Amino acid sequence: MSGLSSLGDELSDLGCAALVDAMGRLHGHRAHILPLASPDPGRPLFGRVATIAFMPWRDDLEESSKNFADFFYGALGGSPQQKVLVLSSGGHPEASHGGGTKLLRAARHGLAGIMADGRLRDFGQLRGYPFATWCRGEAARWGGDTVMPYAVDVAVEFAGVCVTPGDYAFADPSGAVIIPADSLSRVLDTARQIEAEEARAAEAIGVERYPPLNRP
Repeated sequence: MSGLSSLGDELSDLGCAALVDAMGRLHGHRAHILPLASPDPGRPLFGRVATIAFMPWRDDLEESSKNFADFFYGALGGSPQQKVLVLSSGGHPEASHGGGTKLLRAARHGLAGIMADGRLRDFGQLRGYPFATWCRGEAARWGGDTVMPYAVDVAVEFAGVCVTPGDYAFADPSGAVIIPADSLSRVLDTARQIEAEEARAAEAIGVERYPPLNRP
């Protein structure tokens, strides 16, 4: 657990942009997510992904009679600690996907964070929880008649990015990035290399002389 925490600190120091650049060097697929909202933007998110897929609400399906707890515990399995629960939008990123009461479970069971491709309610309450929260923004209205949890532990689409269970998610105020588990160490090494390259470029610019004007 402490190893994951220290790794998260290092990723936070590097920042999302360096990690996105590193993913771009190592993979050809889209991995970056544009900036999300958070009740506490100073708290970055990092952890192993578990997923809940949302779908547009229908009253004739078995899933519509289940409650959020069924999907929450199904997604996280026997080891919820330090995981990031990723909620897809179900095609309705403007709808609420949960709030402070439902997500109290994340605090009780030691999750690292919630990342929702929809809105969440009760930012004031979420700000007081020990996990990081990033989403599309705050909602005032309940969204249970618009979207519903439908499946757990499946690949989901999140703002144009494919997210699979077991990936790593990182988010800070500049955006979010999804890192395949098998690529984490290489992404981290490449991000460090990019940071060193940027530092050398900045140093060179710092001593750069303005070129003389070539007048006829």
